[in-house]
Amino acid sequence: MKQSENFLYESSLKWIDLGNGLRRQIMGYNDNIMLVKVEFKVGAVGTLHSHPHSQSTYVASGVFEVTNGDEKRIVKTGDGFFAPPDLPHSVLCIEEGILIDAFNPVREDFL
Repeated sequence: MKQSENFLYESSLKWIDLGNGLRRQIMGYNDNIMLVKVEFKVGAVGTLHSHPHSQSTYVASGVFEVTNGDEKRIVKTGDGFFAPPDLPHSVLCIEEGILIDAFNPVREDFL
């Protein structure tokens, strides 16, 4: 089984630049779960996509317009959203912020 270290310190974790005002840090994982921090600049877009993973997202800071299937809503600090497997979803950053994404199973494509 692949897995991250047991203790992860923000200051020593690598940021992965995704371009267009987005970057992410992998905050921990094994085969069954993954926690990812994604930083958004104003106007940055997490493009419409779907994947076979369950995803639960917490808004650590900022304001975002989230499209989740046929619904579009505004979420802000303290809010969240859930995207079940294969549901198309996207995010538009309205106010700079950070999303915390939990995935099951691990997003192999992120490693």
